[in-house]
Amino acid sequence: MIKRSLRRTCGVASALTLAIAACGGSPLGPDPTDAEFDASLGIDLAAMTETASGLFVLDVVVGTGAIAAAGDTATVAYEVWLADATPIDSGPGFKFLVGGGAVIAGFDEGVTGMRVGGERTIVIPASLGYGSDGFSTVPGDAVLVYDLSLTAVLKPPF
Repeated sequence: MIKRSLRRTCGVASALTLAIAACGGSPLGPDPTDAEFDASLGIDLAAMTETASGLFVLDVVVGTGAIAAAGDTATVAYEVWLADATPIDSGPGFKFLVGGGAVIAGFDEGVTGMRVGGERTIVIPASLGYGSDGFSTVPGDAVLVYDLSLTAVLKPPF
């Protein structure tokens, strides 16, 4: 995850401004198989596992700790980009209830089954992300690319 962030040289604000100004309709494609991924993201869908829902998953490092499952509180470091490598957000220690519906479906599914210490790249179709409406700086029908690092899992009862 850190290696990819070091490749980013443009400022988030300017990149987002350019992306929003340039976006009309759905140039990033609602389906990952239709999206054109910027080479800097290193996305090869053929090397990833596609789930029944259409999420693409690649375990970069399989952790050795507890497995994140529905009902657990997971702590995740993450970075997210649009398919064209526009940075959207990042967080060093985001906590959420797995399966609780507080995050987009693709993020929830992407964390489920990870082990603490694991690193995973997921590619989320628009249907599991922000859909055709988009959200904030994410345009409608956007495919999202996440790098995830699972840092902790708290099993119930808390």
